[in-house]
Amino acid sequence: MSPLRALLLALGALACSTRRPPRAADLLLENGRVHTLDPGRPRAEAIAIAGGRIVFVGPTESARGWKGPATRAIDLRGATVLPGFHDAHVHPAGGGLRLGRCDLTDLATAERVLETVRAYAAAHPDLPWIRGGGWDLPLFPGANPHRSLLDSIVPDRPVYLSAADGHSAWVNTRALALAGITRETPDPPTGRIERDPATGEPTGTLREDAADLVAKLLPPSSREERIEGLRRGLAFAARNGITSILDASADEEVLESYRALEGEGPLPVRVLAAIPVDAARGVADVPRLVDLRRRFGSRAVRPIAAKVFVDGVIESGTAALLEPYLDRPGERGIANLEPAPLDALVEALDREGFQLHFHAIGDRGVRMALDSLERARARNGPRDARPHLAHVEMIDPADVARFRRLGAVPNFQPLWACADPYITDLTIPVLGPERSSRLYPIGSLTRAGAPLAFGSDWPVTSIAPLEGIQVAVTRRGPTAGPGPAWLPDEAVDLPTALAGYTSGAAFALFQEEETGTIEPGKSADLVVLDRDPFDVPPEKLHEARVLLTIREGRETHRGSGYVAGQAPR
Repeated sequence: MSPLRALLLALGALACSTRRPPRAADLLLENGRVHTLDPGRPRAEAIAIAGGRIVFVGPTESARGWKGPATRAIDLRGATVLPGFHDAHVHPAGGGLRLGRCDLTDLATAERVLETVRAYAAAHPDLPWIRGGGWDLPLFPGANPHRSLLDSIVPDRPVYLSAADGHSAWVNTRALALAGITRETPDPPTGRIERDPATGEPTGTLREDAADLVAKLLPPSSREERIEGLRRGLAFAARNGITSILDASADEEVLESYRALEGEGPLPVRVLAAIPVDAARGVADVPRLVDLRRRFGSRAVRPIAAKVFVDGVIESGTAALLEPYLDRPGERGIANLEPAPLDALVEALDREGFQLHFHAIGDRGVRMALDSLERARARNGPRDARPHLAHVEMIDPADVARFRRLGAVPNFQPLWACADPYITDLTIPVLGPERSSRLYPIGSLTRAGAPLAFGSDWPVTSIAPLEGIQVAVTRRGPTAGPGPAWLPDEAVDLPTALAGYTSGAAFALFQEEETGTIEPGKSADLVVLDRDPFDVPPEKLHEARVLLTIREGRETHRGSGYVAGQAPR
């Protein structure tokens, strides 16, 4: 426990036992429903905040003893307070940029996607490239949209549209021509050019590193565009009650954008940044990460994690599986590194003290990540490393218990754990029933005692924590309503799901002493909701609105209807 937190705990105890607290609060939240997620004091009515710290949690009557002439008081009128949400896997810079481009997120049909692209191109006649993303793979047969669809609406300019999952791109004929991609172009080692089965011509869909054949031609974003994109992304996180994030792909340009925003004032969220590793360079890339960590670390931004892509995604046949895809005989997906170079890379990063943050989706990809961690521990010795395996869509039963043994955090995106078209149309048919019964095993990992963390992977899918929490509990889509759960044994209860976005994620981000629960001495990182998650049907959790987000005692988001220092019901 830090000396500051010990002091504040002592002061809080003193204040509870005397009439006059040692100092007046800066902010007082009273008459609320406070779920602290602290087992020692799970419920309260009021919170007093001083100097950005929680100094009192308890009854409203007692909290009023903290009032002074300058204390700002908010009558919550029964609104609910939770610890601020933590998003343990998100891309705020990319999400913010997408908000300013051709955003295809959550469009329900291929026709709506094309209408949006057409309208965007017409509204931006001077752009040399039409770029954007967010289209859903199941909208197109075989998750393989054809270039001719884009040619029909934008024939004269190159078009580059990333898929919602970030592992495919859709381009038009003009873009293929500029990149020199023809039927003779070989697939890159860790990518695939989708081709017409009759002619061998590229269809316009590019998987994994094949997308880079076109992406490298895109005009670079300006420094101002990058900073503004990150500003939008962080504000969007705060709007959804988020006070801490793990930025899952913070390269040097993103880190520079954080530094620029820090120069303008406090960030709305605290940031643990994962620097992406260049898999092609392997161990030789480690000194670059060490240099970035040294140059860009600050109080609000800690670039202490290294992002390692182990494999791709099941929907496009690029996730690394232990057994072949049913629709691709003999093919087991793409591992971005073979076991030996992956082991060497992980050992080197671990030796330098980095937290490992893996993208691992297929059961072979998950096993490779766990194997590399086990070997690194054997060679470097044990330490409090808290490695993450993000996504972990499918885990072999033999590997479930290894998470707890290795101290590895399964970092789920729980919003994906429902039978949506990604599962029913693109995943179950290529895995079969037995392997599909092991998808998103949140319940299994919880029962096995693994430390659990949740994130959104926004802009891949919705950033809203309450939507992910709902799906973790119901195993149904956010708007599906009541009904049978998909793989009900893998559902978790509401306290477990809330912890995944609060105390569990805080542990995964090395912040459990600072935040994640509502206790005296901790940072005043809070979210105020218009309803109590414990009092609504599980299928309606996503309807709760964020009224107020507070980080270190400072408002970072104020919902509509917030007036005169009072939170609306």
